[in-house]
Amino acid sequence: KAEFRDDGFFITGDLGRKNLPIIRSPQPLPAVDYLVCESTYGNRLHDPVADARQQLAEVVNATVKRGGKIIIPAFAVERTQEVVYYLQQLMAEKTIPELDVFVDSPMAGNATTIFRVHQECFEDELREEYIARHSDPFGFDRLRYTQSVVESMALNTRREPCVIISSSGMCESGRILHHLKNNIENPANTILIVGFMAANTLGRRIADREPQVRIFGKSYTLKAQVKILNAFSAHADYGEIREYVSRLDRQRLREVFLVHGESEAIEHLAGELRQAGINSVRPAEPGVWNNLD
Repeated sequence: KAEFRDDGFFITGDLGRKNLPIIRSPQPLPAVDYLVCESTYGNRLHDPVADARQQLAEVVNATVKRGGKIIIPAFAVERTQEVVYYLQQLMAEKTIPELDVFVDSPMAGNATTIFRVHQECFEDELREEYIARHSDPFGFDRLRYTQSVVESMALNTRREPCVIISSSGMCESGRILHHLKNNIENPANTILIVGFMAANTLGRRIADREPQVRIFGKSYTLKAQVKILNAFSAHADYGEIREYVSRLDRQRLREVFLVHGESEAIEHLAGELRQAGINSVRPAEPGVWNNLD
């Protein structure tokens, strides 16, 4: 995700977090003159990664007790695989009851195949589990990857508790819209938010618990439970970014440019970095690179 350029720029891309269950932790930065850094969660702190499993178990158990479904909008790459991995572990430990899990996203299914091929990107514990024990972290008896439209539509007729993971992650397109339409007005169900929801998206309106939301041009009353688990975020929060950037060679670093964040997030993160002793921080703007000496 990151890019180091010969002209002294380092572009973080999506700056990950330490101790995520699948992908290795971010590596230390090289010495750079200019850093272009993401600021998605520049004004927020996440729950610890270690809390994600327990929080997920609590949501599943509470929803199953109500007889409802857990609908999870999730990005097809990494987020879906993490949720699947945790659900498999929780069922194996009998922390949650066995129930059907559907990944209703052809893209997520294809991405999972790529994950299986590239074990060199895994954390050590997962790589050992996958290679040494011949265990598939992204597959178990109650898990189904749906491909066809017919399979996807059939999920809408299910009445028993289950988990449906679908994209797009911000609920702006894709099969998740159909699952929301068919489940959002049932108070027994839970819509589980496990990723960033940008402003003015359906996902943000649901995360903000707006009483009425529009799906396919029709208004629906939000009666389902909404739970937000920010421990699943793959983006670093402002504390993690501050720690990461603070390790740079200060003698060489000349300026930090912030991108990929809403204005409030950029402003807050800039303040945090200045408090850490990194004085030259500003939002990236069109043409800014032309004025660097």
